[in-house]
Amino acid sequence: MADIFDDVRKDAQGCGFSHIGEISVDKIKLRKEARDMCAVNKCGSYGKTWSCPPGCGTLEECDAMIRKYSRGVLLQTTAELEDDFDWETMEKTLIEHKNHIADFHKIINKKYSGTFLVIGESCERCEKCTYPEKPCRFPDSLSYSLEGLGIIVSELCKENNIPYYYGTRTLTYHGAVLINL
Repeated sequence: MADIFDDVRKDAQGCGFSHIGEISVDKIKLRKEARDMCAVNKCGSYGKTWSCPPGCGTLEECDAMIRKYSRGVLLQTTAELEDDFDWETMEKTLIEHKNHIADFHKIINKKYSGTFLVIGESCERCEKCTYPEKPCRFPDSLSYSLEGLGIIVSELCKENNIPYYYGTRTLTYHGAVLINL
């Protein structure tokens, strides 16, 4: 009998991801170092959204959220760049990755309730987040930041035997969905 995860993988492939790998939730380690990188606020989302620190909770609270799930899928969209300054391909690939993530999340949420979406940046569902004045408008579709939760993506890939780097002049965007199967 085929593993249910095979169907999850097929759904992800159908959404256009370049690479898909299974995550063992017990191998996810949350690191203070990742949160410290967020506090520098290079992306401008620190303290402004429910998906990033401090809105997403403490490391302990984030760990408790993650441990509610049994399995996960790492979703990668990789592009080849013409040169190190190929901003057009970088931007196009990011948009494609976001679309792949949104499509996959819709599909997987119909099959399995209560999935946990994690992406490589802050949630952008709303034009302006309600943080910290009011609760999230769409908690069921809130996408948390990998790094904001405390996940170092290269470590997550290594721990789960998933490539992180695909060669010179490549760029890979990451996301994950945690599921109870």
